[in-house]
Amino acid sequence: MKRSRAGFAVVAVAVVPAMVGGLTGCARAEFTYVRHDEGQTYFKVPATWQKVDQAALDKMTLGDDLESATAQIRRQLIWSIGYDAHTEPSADHLLGYGTGDEPFVFARTTKLLPQEQDAVSLNTMRNAFLPVTETARKQYQETAGSALQNFELLADDVLQPGDGLRGVHVRFNYSIPGAGTETFDLTSYLAGDGKQISTLLIRCSAACYRKRAGEFEKIAQSFKVKRLAG
Repeated sequence: MKRSRAGFAVVAVAVVPAMVGGLTGCARAEFTYVRHDEGQTYFKVPATWQKVDQAALDKMTLGDDLESATAQIRRQLIWSIGYDAHTEPSADHLLGYGTGDEPFVFARTTKLLPQEQDAVSLNTMRNAFLPVTETARKQYQETAGSALQNFELLADDVLQPGDGLRGVHVRFNYSIPGAGTETFDLTSYLAGDGKQISTLLIRCSAACYRKRAGEFEKIAQSFKVKRLAG
């Protein structure tokens, strides 16, 4: 078993070997199964997709100065991992830059501080990665400018899978300068005790997403959050 620094156990699982004429042929691994060390969060991606360098992913998602006190605290609360279908995986592909129209999967678990637990809502989960709600998009435009343009909401569903979980599934488009129109498929769950949010994001160009929607749906459906026993 390979274990990433981000706190996820990573296992490549093969399909059942074929038996032909008394000979056993081992099939190539079909999926990589990724599970958080604490056991609550897991999902699968095609085995051909490659894990993204963790330091580069941290820099992309936590900010440039990873040695600041704030960044150090956030690293204690946040675990993440990324998988890229590109032949040269890169954290830059998270938003679609230089992908050659290949998909990217990003997963993150965030332990919430007490004050965050009191304020969390379905909209918090909708906006877990990029601004989705009207209020969040307005705030983003006022502070960050026009890096994200032409928002389109494609799907928005409330999820109640049981075991105390509640969550959302949203799919939306953004036009990103230098990348084009990208589709983001986000599933986010709040743990039953309200102390942790787990998020899975699938990104590909709009054309790519339409072409491979069935494949991405299987990845999204594999994303599970379970309550630990005890």
